[in-house]
Amino acid sequence: MMSGDLRELDSLSPSVRDHVIKALICLSKYLGFYEDFKSRLKQYGIKWTRSDSFSSFLRIFNTNSNGNDILEWLNEVQPMLNGSENTLLKFCLYSGLRKSEAIVSFNRIIELNNKGLLNEYYNRDLNILQHFKYPRDFVRKTKNCFITFITEDLLKQICDSQPVSYSAMRKKLERKNIKMRINELRDYFGTYLLSHGILEAEINLLQGRMPPSIFIKHYWSPKLSELRDRILKALKNLEQTINI
Repeated sequence: MMSGDLRELDSLSPSVRDHVIKALICLSKYLGFYEDFKSRLKQYGIKWTRSDSFSSFLRIFNTNSNGNDILEWLNEVQPMLNGSENTLLKFCLYSGLRKSEAIVSFNRIIELNNKGLLNEYYNRDLNILQHFKYPRDFVRKTKNCFITFITEDLLKQICDSQPVSYSAMRKKLERKNIKMRINELRDYFGTYLLSHGILEAEINLLQGRMPPSIFIKHYWSPKLSELRDRILKALKNLEQTINI
């Protein structure tokens, strides 16, 4: 790719292409021919699109233009899914995990519980799922998750569930001409916590984002037991407003 036909980059989706270009730029800098590679990108008319404020606005606007609230969507799809699948959606809403992370975590809880090994994953003193203990699944180069606060009650509901499959859930909803909106639950989680007194840095921690800030890297040390109490209190208030 570095010396070949760079037009192959145009066959990739915009988000994948951006990641590939950034990786190639880093490699070219390491190998010492960044200027030449930059010149070739310009020659082929290939640009690295950066996230901007307008893109962020469009995401917010489109989220508000879906036709119904995400909580209304949850109520709508409940009769179409089985008990385990509905418990997964509840877990997504209360954890803020990405779709793939939530499904891996959900199924792992069931697996470990069946083996009598759940305490390896769940810290009962802090009510924390310790994703960081499984770096292959949860700690990656760009998208990570480290911990999730979860109540004993929701944990038991998951333990009593059967493993779930995203494709099976999606097909059930497609047959009813209903869009799968599971990823929006993560957005709702972050927005809800922010509006109920949880700091942005604390939400970032829960959603696996660690900004490149000197303060965050070296000085910020939240007390997890105190953070747990505030998070679970906010989520309890959310639970009282919905019916899942």
